[in-house]
Amino acid sequence: MAVWLDGKLTTALTQTQNAELLKIDSAATDGLSGTSNSLAYRENEIERHLHSAGSWFGVAAVPTATHKADRIGPGISAFQLDAGNETWGDWVQVFGADDTPTTDRHGGASAYFDPHIILITDAEAAVPYFIQFSRGATGAAGLAAGTYTELAIGIDVANRPFSTETKVQTGRAPSGALLWARCLAVGQNTATLDFYIGIHEYEG
Repeated sequence: MAVWLDGKLTTALTQTQNAELLKIDSAATDGLSGTSNSLAYRENEIERHLHSAGSWFGVAAVPTATHKADRIGPGISAFQLDAGNETWGDWVQVFGADDTPTTDRHGGASAYFDPHIILITDAEAAVPYFIQFSRGATGAAGLAAGTYTELAIGIDVANRPFSTETKVQTGRAPSGALLWARCLAVGQNTATLDFYIGIHEYEG
């Protein structure tokens, strides 16, 4: 079989080259255990995001300096943010250094996690809320470094009890990274917002 290799037509393939060529259609790829940012790696990262099992968290029942989140289960409460006076409220730490990796779903300790969804369970005001999630040594540090994401949510408190599941668009974070959140309630002088958070984890 003739193929283009290094800009010229050749019929001589090494065993390694042939093995890699077969991965296009006939052999398994290395996926997230392969070369970072290769085509197979990127495809597997997308597949993990769309189809992998998720884990959900609330505030730690017994928090420490490095542990802020517990897996959902009996008695696990939602995180609570409080807005400032028509401005951002204080940063609340959502994940500590010991909170990820949380599972061994991929045959080894997960190397990354992806905060991707929140479930809002309560809100104090019937106004739009703005939320920021930041990754860094502090919330402000992540904001300055650009490792943050933000979203806007409309709240209808007249129809309690309610729940609002909202996608969070973020990049993958290294396991052990610190995650922070804060909110602003439009036109309000303080207003609380309660939520649980869901993540995906990746082996590489």
